[in-house]
Amino acid sequence: MSWVRGPLPRLGLRARLLALGVLGLAVGFAFGGTLLVGALGWTLQRSVDEEALRTADAVALLTAEDALPDPLPVAGGQLRVQVVDAQGRIRAASIDADRLVPMLGPGDLRPGQRQRLVVDGRRVGMPGPVRVVTVPAGTPQEPRTVLVAKSLTDVRHSLRVVRNLLLVGFPLLVAGLGVVAWRVVGATLRPVEQLRSGAAEITGRAGAERLPVPAGQDEIHRLAVTLNDMLDRLAASRDRQRAFVADAAHELRSPLTNMRTELEVARRLGDDTDWPAVADDLLADTERLSRLVDDLLLLARLDEQDARPAPVGPVELGELLRAVAARYPSPPLRLTLPDGPLWVEGDAGELRRVLVNLVDNALRHARTGVDLAVSGPDGAYHLVTVTDDGPGIPAADRERVFARFTRLDDARARDAGGAGLGLAIVRELVRRAGGAVELTDATPGAAAPGLRATVRLPALAEPDAE
Repeated sequence: MSWVRGPLPRLGLRARLLALGVLGLAVGFAFGGTLLVGALGWTLQRSVDEEALRTADAVALLTAEDALPDPLPVAGGQLRVQVVDAQGRIRAASIDADRLVPMLGPGDLRPGQRQRLVVDGRRVGMPGPVRVVTVPAGTPQEPRTVLVAKSLTDVRHSLRVVRNLLLVGFPLLVAGLGVVAWRVVGATLRPVEQLRSGAAEITGRAGAERLPVPAGQDEIHRLAVTLNDMLDRLAASRDRQRAFVADAAHELRSPLTNMRTELEVARRLGDDTDWPAVADDLLADTERLSRLVDDLLLLARLDEQDARPAPVGPVELGELLRAVAARYPSPPLRLTLPDGPLWVEGDAGELRRVLVNLVDNALRHARTGVDLAVSGPDGAYHLVTVTDDGPGIPAADRERVFARFTRLDDARARDAGGAGLGLAIVRELVRRAGGAVELTDATPGAAAPGLRATVRLPALAEPDAE
């Protein structure tokens, strides 16, 4: 374990994969080689036993028929055969077997039993270890035992040759496979290196903000696609931030420039300056600047909280509309309340900000008045509408006006409109409440169709009824 935790983690990924692969191959080959040698030895040993037992059974059959030739015939001269009686005397033997000393001594020989033993070849007159099998023979009155010996030299030699071949061949095979694996792993990890170099170029601003995508449909391909999607989102977010900062700087510079110009003119005029008028102008620019800063801070906070759920609570729309309408004179604001309470989910402060922004925008463009009303339920939603009788907004521009710092051409005058953040704030807050906002013509087909802003908010059962 200490080796695994020590040197191995300091190697590169390619070297670690190769080391683990070679180690696995070596262990697998060692285990397989051991099994191979064991299986081969067992097979050869079984072959020797079967040959010896066949010969012993044939001699036992001759013994039972009292037809033993002398010497005993043995094919090939690879076997030694003896037939001994109960007293250990040799009654018959093959031509090359000892006729005086049995192959097994009295302590090893068990009359009446089939045995398989390995003895020293010098006792039998054969080189190396010798396999000896015994088979009972004869009759109960004259019991005999057939002993057949076969040398294990060929078996041991075969096993030694195979073992040596494995000891030499397996390391060479592992080394060859290691070389192949090194190249294969390198080719497999080449897309990873390309991703790394691509990321380094992006970090160094030396290349396009895209990572190379491998051709194969594998994990690295999916990783590259995912990283490119992430880079696209980061690039889009960075572009939005740059545009936001640029627009914010432009909007902040305008009131500051007005304030500086007014002060410089007042200083040049000296005693002729109408300081109360200058103070009023500066106060108006300061209030405008304060509103802009508040809107920017609110949008920044909403961006940070985008992944978190919005505060949820029961809000009664009738009470909320009355609180908003109290901020404006009537006329021009006309309020229409429901017959009974209508409850929605959301944060009361955020929903109040939505209605205030919509009413402010409507009053800024209305000719005679603005209608603030609520109705419901419409499916799972209650509807709040803010309607004015102004020039309206062309259908092609109704989605664009929700973008930040967007003002249409007829509202670009500084004294006629805000910074173009009101509707952007409305959409963000309504989305956080789980609703939607939509702009439509108040009176389709009219010369001045007006504008109706419809806010859909999730309906909620009355708290007392739950």
